[in-house]
Amino acid sequence: MSLRPEEEGHQQRFGQHVHLFCEGDDAKRIYELINGAVMLYKLLPDGRRQVVELIGPGGVFGISAIPVYECSAETLVFSQAVVHERAVVERSSELFRRLSAHLQTQFCAMHEHAVLLGRKTALERVASFVMHYVPGRGGYGCPGPRGDNSFNVKLSMTRQEIADYLGLTIETVSRAFSELRRRGIVAIDRQEQVLVKDICRICKLTGTR
Repeated sequence: MSLRPEEEGHQQRFGQHVHLFCEGDDAKRIYELINGAVMLYKLLPDGRRQVVELIGPGGVFGISAIPVYECSAETLVFSQAVVHERAVVERSSELFRRLSAHLQTQFCAMHEHAVLLGRKTALERVASFVMHYVPGRGGYGCPGPRGDNSFNVKLSMTRQEIADYLGLTIETVSRAFSELRRRGIVAIDRQEQVLVKDICRICKLTGTR
């Protein structure tokens, strides 16, 4: 069943580091990311920030169980999204079902993030973060070592943003990257560019089976 024109939403482009909504704003819109990257975060009373979720292409965010947003959303890079009015989504069972299908994968990722914050060491957290950017490796159905076991990762987050996502200090994140480089697992030419020289070795450091 295809969506009616009023259910399609409208596409919108956003610049880098643009706030799409803030915690406490009226939750009037739901976003379906086409390309780019968005981080969802909460601010603690003392001003500290915890990044709670990273949204990539195909991800959905802005769904709230209450009338206001429960976290803030900021683009990390230039992004494009389909913006849906919440009232339209709530009236359309077909649109709600389609958006919910995207959320199932995100829920699994959030479970992994909870384990990362609660049980993993700093090095395991940084290794897991880097592996997040290596497509098709490290998860269910991973084919294991292949001819080219390296991958060039372009990070969309600053060291501070990574620290806020991993629940670490920026100094600890920097030390973990330095340790990965010392072991010959990664090479770092620029802060946002990481060459994973051995995918299987960094995968073993993630603390997962």
